[in-house]
Amino acid sequence: MNSPMARSILYAEDDSDDRLLAEMAHRDSGAVNPLVFIGDGGEALEYLRGTGRHADRAGAPQPGIILLDLNMPGMDGFETLQTLRADPFLRRIPVVILTTSAAVEDIAAGYDAGANSYIVKSSAFASLVALFELLCRYWFGTVSLGLEARS
Repeated sequence: MNSPMARSILYAEDDSDDRLLAEMAHRDSGAVNPLVFIGDGGEALEYLRGTGRHADRAGAPQPGIILLDLNMPGMDGFETLQTLRADPFLRRIPVVILTTSAAVEDIAAGYDAGANSYIVKSSAFASLVALFELLCRYWFGTVSLGLEARS
């Protein structure tokens, strides 16, 4: 289901090293879905709402999935996820928490806040490449997102 007009992946990640690894893994995975990085939860909401620094993207399609780190400056991943799930326009966008925390409390809190999946980042590059292959195949090739229908 990846087409020239493929929906993007919005990745909220503040660590520049993690961004670089994700960018390389995304490229090596062969994914055609554009990968867009933002630095924190507040910027994620600006991007998704087309406001602030991202007001110029008005009318652009929403991403098909959001990858969300938990530990970010300002608005952290949990607060960002709760805000997304409370917004009738944004709540249907799938959110995958992608973080270093394997703490049972964080996993439970992520699902309680409305995450669709919780993935602990691997330090192995090959695992990250495989993750992007799997995410794109599942979220863009298998499931029906229904993002155009709004409640």
